Amino acid sequence: MSNFIHTLQQASAEAIKSVYELEVDPSSLPIQETRKDFEGTFTLVVFSLSRYKLGAPQQIGESIGQWLVENVAEISGFNVVKGFLNLSLHTTFWQQFLHEASTDPGYYKLEIGAGKSVVVEYCSPNTNKPLHLGHLRNIVLGYSLSKILEACGYDVHQTCLFNDRGSNISKSMVAWQQAALNDSPDSTGKNGDKFVGDYYVAFANQYKAEVAAMMEEGMDKAAAEKAAPIMKAVHEMTVAWEEGNPEIRGLWTQMNQWVYDSFEKTFERLGIKFEKYFYESQVYQRGKESVQEGLDKGIFYTTEAGSVEVDLEADKLGKKTLLRSNGTSLYITQDLAVAQDKYDAYQMDKSIYVVGNEQDHHFKVLFNVLQKLEKPYGEGLFHLSYGMVELTTGKMKSREGTTVEADDLMDDMTETAKAATLENPDKIQGLNAQELHRLYEILGIGGLKYFLVKVDPKKRILFKPEESIQLQGNTGPFIQYSYARNQAIKRKAEADQEKYDPAKELELPLLEEELSVLQLVFRYPEVLGEACDTNNPALMANYAYELAKEYNRFYHEAPILKCDSPHTRAFRFALSNTAGETLKQAMELLGISMPDRM
Repeated sequence: MSNFIHTLQQASAEAIKSVYELEVDPSSLPIQETRKDFEGTFTLVVFSLSRYKLGAPQQIGESIGQWLVENVAEISGFNVVKGFLNLSLHTTFWQQFLHEASTDPGYYKLEIGAGKSVVVEYCSPNTNKPLHLGHLRNIVLGYSLSKILEACGYDVHQTCLFNDRGSNISKSMVAWQQAALNDSPDSTGKNGDKFVGDYYVAFANQYKAEVAAMMEEGMDKAAAEKAAPIMKAVHEMTVAWEEGNPEIRGLWTQMNQWVYDSFEKTFERLGIKFEKYFYESQVYQRGKESVQEGLDKGIFYTTEAGSVEVDLEADKLGKKTLLRSNGTSLYITQDLAVAQDKYDAYQMDKSIYVVGNEQDHHFKVLFNVLQKLEKPYGEGLFHLSYGMVELTTGKMKSREGTTVEADDLMDDMTETAKAATLENPDKIQGLNAQELHRLYEILGIGGLKYFLVKVDPKKRILFKPEESIQLQGNTGPFIQYSYARNQAIKRKAEADQEKYDPAKELELPLLEEELSVLQLVFRYPEVLGEACDTNNPALMANYAYELAKEYNRFYHEAPILKCDSPHTRAFRFALSNTAGETLKQAMELLGISMPDRM
């Protein structure tokens, strides 16, 4: 699309030179898509020429439009509306485009990032609780962005950082120890992350009870929170871990492994496979090397209390502690080490962190520090900040056990999809039990993923499961149903359909519905490029919805199987197939499978 816009800019510049004897830079001429409520495909904004004082915008548009119709073979007509020159294209242009799009295997790829490497870090969970709904939004965004970058030519490396040490991890361990049940995921029949997460909740409940009891005895809240026996046990266990206590390290290894095994099953179900895992426990000490580097360069300084800080007041980021006075590290210390590990592994040109907007300040500080350290990857850092996912009942809290766990949610969504599908059993006749289960999974998880990715990442989401599975509106199942309808047409018509020949003139003029689908397919590379440039998968999601809507209009208004004109029927069949493939390509970038039948 960008190539043809460039062609229009060049032609428009020639028109201005010919009509007004004025040379303008073609790239300065704004060409945009024509608004849906006006006739045309592309629009030249004539107002941009007002500074040259060539006359009234209406007259300028008329003069340029007439020249373009007479001199540019692809342009069939024009209209001018309040300084906007709307250009229509010949049917032959669209015929040739359809042929090229349907036969070019590279149509759905771009070369924006050719020769460049990018690391996308996402999910990055703690190992003391299950993956939940918030993690799912992170995962869907991280995965879809990775696939979009790949489609644009980047060499993409998907990574995950496990926050596997510290007091929060110790909380689950202490609760398990004190319960003295010696149980396990196998003995309880629970998933490993759920099993460990239950002990995290148990810790929170006991801690709350202990604090309340001390306050009843007259102790103030702050003192009670420090003195609570179970919190003291957490501090002791964390210190023992730091010192390498074999028993504590053994328990830590076992409980983390229970969680890792469970996470892997969830990742597999979501279609996620990370290229590399990083672990906080393996890097938190090495972050001190970056701190020392900053001290050696005079970028960081040691306070009177003995902590190491960086002064970012000039950048309106305040002062940041990088190392505590007792020599222990913070999250930012760890992140300095992981950033270097990524570069050592991949020499990336870009490094993208998919993390919720609660950490916006953290990443501003991290990126600023890495740039001050003059790291070779410092200018290619990007934080894909996204809004939190909330329920109609309010914000989720892991320690209170009010989260919606990922595995439970996927099960519920699959069951909801099953119930909705069985309301129309005629559509699934002939599918065996295994095929039906796969269909329910595709619809349920596809609906969930689409609901989480269709909203601009910056915005928060109020999750409503019942809405995400509906067959009408901006939902994943609506797009999947449109594709299934598309494939039904393909199965019925493919065997006896004549081959489409773009050189043959259509017996019937293009319908509005046909042109609308053509224009959307034409836009695919532009939308892909914009989603890549802005790191915004929601653009591709909403594009898929628009295409599905227009395809359904085309399906109803431009009959394929009942069309009496052979070449028009072949054209419509080719258009239907290309629209279906475009839908499939767009949704695959979002990690959403498309069913052939539903």
